[in-house]
Amino acid sequence: MEYERLPFPQYFIDTSNDCNKTGKARYKIKYEQVQYEYKGKTMCADWEMHYEPDRDVIQINFEETDGMADWYTNLMFVERYYDSFIDSGEKITLRVHNGWAAMYKAMKHRIRNKLDFLLQLHPRAEVEIIGWSLGSGQAMLCAQDIYHNFGIRSYLYTYGSVNPYKTNIFNRRKIKRYLNRCCKEIYNFADKCDIVGYLPPRLLFGFIKPKRVSVGKFGILGIFKLFNPWKYHTHYDDPSLYTKAAKKLIDRE
Repeated sequence: MEYERLPFPQYFIDTSNDCNKTGKARYKIKYEQVQYEYKGKTMCADWEMHYEPDRDVIQINFEETDGMADWYTNLMFVERYYDSFIDSGEKITLRVHNGWAAMYKAMKHRIRNKLDFLLQLHPRAEVEIIGWSLGSGQAMLCAQDIYHNFGIRSYLYTYGSVNPYKTNIFNRRKIKRYLNRCCKEIYNFADKCDIVGYLPPRLLFGFIKPKRVSVGKFGILGIFKLFNPWKYHTHYDDPSLYTKAAKKLIDRE
């Protein structure tokens, strides 16, 4: 079966459990919680995976920031060593946002086990990975993990997309090149006025994400819009954002 991508707003509506109450959610996601200890605190990692027979797709979702514990995780952005290996003849050493790395590692084995089970049932299925806000960073880590352990290149769709990977001027191109080949397609959407899409900052700390797709318009008042995340971090269900970005998206395909 040929892969059928959903409209970009639909992924946001579904993964956010229709946070703006559009009534267009295809289903209600029930996230599975994994508790873990992080710096003496009890934390929760939230993920969901299911199979969609009409499209022959295994879809993985990660929950956005939900509660003070998640905010604490977001703020722990000093990088940590994540993994080192050889891929396509290159030595790759990944360093990742400390809090997000700990969160993904707490649930990665459950994700791998369920994916392995679903792949045995549906060996030709494509894999989609989706996340918003905090979930966007988890989705990017998941895409790399699945490529590294299963050799599967997924379709990655994230919204209000953060920067989970730490780089420097010497390895940035190599790391980006590696992250790009982990997926068949990458759409990390970030509104130009969404402050979350710039965090942690690249200029000060060297954090990046693969293939940012900027949407929206910054304009003269853009600097002030950055302080309104309640609007610009939550409106990724607006189809006009992607209409205006259509040429950029077409050029990338």
